[in-house]
Amino acid sequence: MKSIMPRACALLAVALLAACSSAPPKATPEPVYPEPVFSAERIVPEDSIAITTVYDPWEPMNMRIYNFNYHFDQWVFLPVVTGWQAVVPKPARTGVHNFFENFRDVRTMANSILQASPTKLMQSTGRVLVNSTIGLFGLIDVATSMGMAKPDEDFGQTLGRWGVPTGPYLVLPLLGPSNLRDGAAELPDFALQNYMQGNLLAKPVRATTFLFDSVDTRTNTSFRYYETGSAFEYQTVRWLYSTKRELD
Repeated sequence: MKSIMPRACALLAVALLAACSSAPPKATPEPVYPEPVFSAERIVPEDSIAITTVYDPWEPMNMRIYNFNYHFDQWVFLPVVTGWQAVVPKPARTGVHNFFENFRDVRTMANSILQASPTKLMQSTGRVLVNSTIGLFGLIDVATSMGMAKPDEDFGQTLGRWGVPTGPYLVLPLLGPSNLRDGAAELPDFALQNYMQGNLLAKPVRATTFLFDSVDTRTNTSFRYYETGSAFEYQTVRWLYSTKRELD
């Protein structure tokens, strides 16, 4: 036992000496990640409209109309929407929404012809035929459940298709963001829809169609005034609308 102890101590000393003489392992450097840069150049598409270049010479008037729309929304529109959702069952509300969307597909048909767009014309015509027959006059959206594409075209897009410029930005009473071209284009679109409904609907139903269409549209529009969290909501909404219409 006494002869083993000196040997063990000697081996331990050699091992410690070897450990001390070996180079320490190199520390693995932590990866360096670049700081995220949320600049407009990275987030906004290259061909989008710059937020400062939207032509708005009527801004004082537009802002007053925007404020009027906000108060009308708070005092009239949203309470009516709340009552509509409370009184009318969801399946009935869905049927009403599908019914009006079927008329919008008719609007797309007409504008697809004016835009010389056969693909969109076939898509919208197919939707109208399916929903007006199998879908019980549009109350059931059978076309969407069948996977049929739903283009959305209006007369403002038709004018843009043939090179008519948008003109100044314009906020319409009750209707909201628009521009001079799209605001004027609301008239033929409304006339077409009114003509179609006048030929297909009974007079008592026709009298309330505009009201139900307006309530349905507001119910299915998630935007709420002054809930964007932006201190420059008017300018933000103006830019979002202008960019969307350019993409349309």
